[in-house]
Amino acid sequence: MELGNIKPAVKKETRKRVGRGIGSGLGKTSGRGHKGQKARSGGGVRRGFEGGQTPLYRRLPKRGFNNIYSKNYTEVTLTMLNKSEATEVTAESLLAEGIIGKINDGIVVLATGKLDKKLTVKAKRFTKAAAEKIEAAGGKIEVI
Repeated sequence: MELGNIKPAVKKETRKRVGRGIGSGLGKTSGRGHKGQKARSGGGVRRGFEGGQTPLYRRLPKRGFNNIYSKNYTEVTLTMLNKSEATEVTAESLLAEGIIGKINDGIVVLATGKLDKKLTVKAKRFTKAAAEKIEAAGGKIEVI
């Protein structure tokens, strides 16, 4: 093998050269046909354009309401808190241990499962049952 004999692993496709004479097969109109919007330079239509007909995105009714003030809490159960090694549980400690994937607007503790150890839990929200179960196990809750 020499430098002059090296060939690419995949055959390179040759670029289409338009407007280079009648013999090329793509001369004169360069494959654009005769006249019309698509034949012009810069011609063509935007996405969703339906030839002047009212487009679908305008014909369909707008529905629903998107509350920009809503909070999206990450849910944490008591079973998940049991897996934690720390005695003081926060959103950051749960994230570091890999118990939760991400913290959105904070965490909410739900009463699913049983708590076997004494923990100090810091979260944005607690359900009533979860707060009672944590305190029954000898732990403390702190609303951040």
